[in-house]
Amino acid sequence: MSIEKISAAKAEIASTSAYKTVTEFFDADSFCEIDAFAKSGEGFAEVVAGFGTVEGMPVYAFAQNSDISGGALSKAQTAKLKKLYGLALKTGAPVVGFYDSIGGRLSQGAELLGGCGEVLKLASKVSGAVPQVSVILGTCLGTNALNAASADFVIMTEDSKLSLDVTGDNASAKYNAEHGNASIVAQSREQAIAKAKELLLYLPSNNLVPAPQSFDEQPDGENTNCIVSKLVDGGSKFKLGDDFGDTARTRLARIGGQVVGVVRTTGGKLDCKSANKAAKFVRFCDAFSIPVITFADCTGFESLKAAAKLTSAYAEATTVKIAVVVGKTIGSAYIALAGTGANADVVYALPDAVISPVNVEAAAFIMAEDKMNVPVSEQKAAADKFAEENLSAFNAAQNGFVDGIVELHELRGTLISALDMLSGKRVPTVAKKHSTI
Repeated sequence: MSIEKISAAKAEIASTSAYKTVTEFFDADSFCEIDAFAKSGEGFAEVVAGFGTVEGMPVYAFAQNSDISGGALSKAQTAKLKKLYGLALKTGAPVVGFYDSIGGRLSQGAELLGGCGEVLKLASKVSGAVPQVSVILGTCLGTNALNAASADFVIMTEDSKLSLDVTGDNASAKYNAEHGNASIVAQSREQAIAKAKELLLYLPSNNLVPAPQSFDEQPDGENTNCIVSKLVDGGSKFKLGDDFGDTARTRLARIGGQVVGVVRTTGGKLDCKSANKAAKFVRFCDAFSIPVITFADCTGFESLKAAAKLTSAYAEATTVKIAVVVGKTIGSAYIALAGTGANADVVYALPDAVISPVNVEAAAFIMAEDKMNVPVSEQKAAADKFAEENLSAFNAAQNGFVDGIVELHELRGTLISALDMLSGKRVPTVAKKHSTI
């Protein structure tokens, strides 16, 4: 082929929306395309794929090209994706996929199905070895949706025309966020790309290296009621899954420049969605050795099955685990989030925290029935007084259930010291394939 024809082919590919997406995503002039001239039928393959850097970090990415046959999956597209996943696994770099496809080239029949299956198999093989992020910029159905949803994090835009679905119901971003399929909902295509870039700055390149560190910045949330904002480095709180479950929050953040995963329960019973969200997040952090800091304020669980999943996630995790009891943490919630079930490395409590085997009123009636022999209108006050005297953080510390009682203004420094102390943590595990919980 002549230089003129090659230049014309490059210009044709570079004019597509997919090529513009990947070049916008990568650092300037860092994108190197893989199989740039691969053909699918009479035209080029329906995906742009390659590698480059994001803020200097090596990353692999692909963008389905809706300008070519609607981005339909084909033998050529799956071949490019297989090569990209294989390179990511060999070199240990994250994979980011930008999805925008009308479906598949059904005329290719079983060969297409075979190629799609190979891509799904490789994506599963890569899982836990390198981080995966999916960004839904258009229609994403069937096999595309399976692959996209298998990523660690899914980003969608608010555009109601977008969908992520395997049932044919064209589920919106709002629907997927509320059902836990989308971790982040962006307001626009540009914000979705920016969110993907920001997210990568909190993630390690693979499971054998630490997450990137940054300079220690003082918190910028002194005037907020959110305890996490008061403790983490300024501007470092990355929200995940806020539309899925109301009683727990999951965040990636930095404390003293080090990336941590934050789980914060918000009081009362932990609902099913929140427990599932927290369990998945803890498993992700454990896979990539990101320390988990849990702020426990929880009186129990609404779902036994979800509680079992969350308890298993904490118990199995061998990454650094620090728990801080910040409110009333009762019975099974304490055991799962901060106690022996969580297998936390260190457990701290704020001075006014309450730790009890059962709810405060029940504990008072069981442990001090004489003090509850008062009119019904006065029983709550009597139970609260009993809790202050007998279920306090100090009592828990005396009995070895809390390693230290820390005032809020000292907590950030205490957490930084604990993270430094635990940075060399090594835990042998039982020889097995995986748990079944």
